[in-house]
Amino acid sequence: MTLQAELDFVEKTWADAQFAESGTTGKASHARAPVPQTLPEAPRLALAPDATREGDAKPKRQRYGRGLRRALLGGAAAIGLLAAAYVYWDYTSHFQSTDDAFIASRQFAIAPKVAGYITAVPVTDDQHVAPGDVISRIDDRDYQAALAQADGQVAAAEAGIANIDAQLKVQQAQIAANQAGVNQVEANLVFARQQAERAQALLEKGAGSLQTAQQNESQLRAQEAGLNTARATLAVGQRQVEALKAQRETALATLAQAKAQREQAALNLANTVIRAAQPGRVVKLSGAVGQFVQAGTSVAMFVPDESWVVANFKESQLDTMRPGEAVTLSIDAYPERTLHGHVASIQPGSGTAFSLLPAENATGNYVKVVQRVPVKIIIDDLPPDVTLGPGMSVVPTVRVDPNRSMFERLKSWL
Repeated sequence: MTLQAELDFVEKTWADAQFAESGTTGKASHARAPVPQTLPEAPRLALAPDATREGDAKPKRQRYGRGLRRALLGGAAAIGLLAAAYVYWDYTSHFQSTDDAFIASRQFAIAPKVAGYITAVPVTDDQHVAPGDVISRIDDRDYQAALAQADGQVAAAEAGIANIDAQLKVQQAQIAANQAGVNQVEANLVFARQQAERAQALLEKGAGSLQTAQQNESQLRAQEAGLNTARATLAVGQRQVEALKAQRETALATLAQAKAQREQAALNLANTVIRAAQPGRVVKLSGAVGQFVQAGTSVAMFVPDESWVVANFKESQLDTMRPGEAVTLSIDAYPERTLHGHVASIQPGSGTAFSLLPAENATGNYVKVVQRVPVKIIIDDLPPDVTLGPGMSVVPTVRVDPNRSMFERLKSWL
């Protein structure tokens, strides 16, 4: 409180006291003595001119100093906020993130290729299996019998081929004998022709008889006929070889068919044991011992170990995103873990373009909506104690600018 204010307070207090005193005495003699209309003037205290100016100037200087300090502090705070906002904007501009991302894999149904009763199911729900592990077995007795029958057909076809080969050898020998007979007849024919020529020459000279000449001519004709017969027999033998070779080709085709049937029977027998083709987990196991299953009937679902992340980024986020860029993954199931990966590919089209019922923008009213494009992200060095499955939520953050931000430079300096 200033000195002038203290003087005003004292003057007011004294005036109130005078008014109260006059009111008290006026109760007894209010008819004779009128109540004074004005109060005596309060005594005024004189102040020195220097004291009054000094008291007024001091608060003004204090208020000016406080205002200056406040202005400086406010300006510094504003500059600090602007600097922090710029550092934050610069840091976030190096990354693109989305919460529309999920774990994906090529899960499929496990089904037998042959029909039969299930005799064993050595796995259980959600069990991890290695390549070649047995998932279920089907009764194989019928398929073993079919394989044995196919083996018998193969043996019969091989025996038929062996028989034809033996006939070919016999026929080759017969052809050789026929060829020898032809050679013999040809030699006899030459002698018979010479005899007939000599007998005819003697007959012409009158030294020989007509009967001898005719006899030699008849022998010549008989040898010529015998040669033709021998040659025909040789030709028949050769044609028989060709027929046997054709039979052998047929037997070979029968053998190939029998072997194919045997391979199919062996494959059916092997298919009675359902094995895992790759590492993964067996889920939704439905096959049970004693159940009859047809070929193609699902007995379980299989989720391979190989998985990746499908992140549906907005199309406006893909300007600087390229395959190979580093990605930081935050998985909802493991909030305390941070995984790392890289962009594998960007789908050449929005998600709706490949949906079952794609949007038809050429009809009706059109409202532009920012489309989302699936981006495939491969997880690098997945920890063995982290189990991921299709549909699990992920928040990927892709570093689209490899250069260090101002925040990272400041952090490295500190």
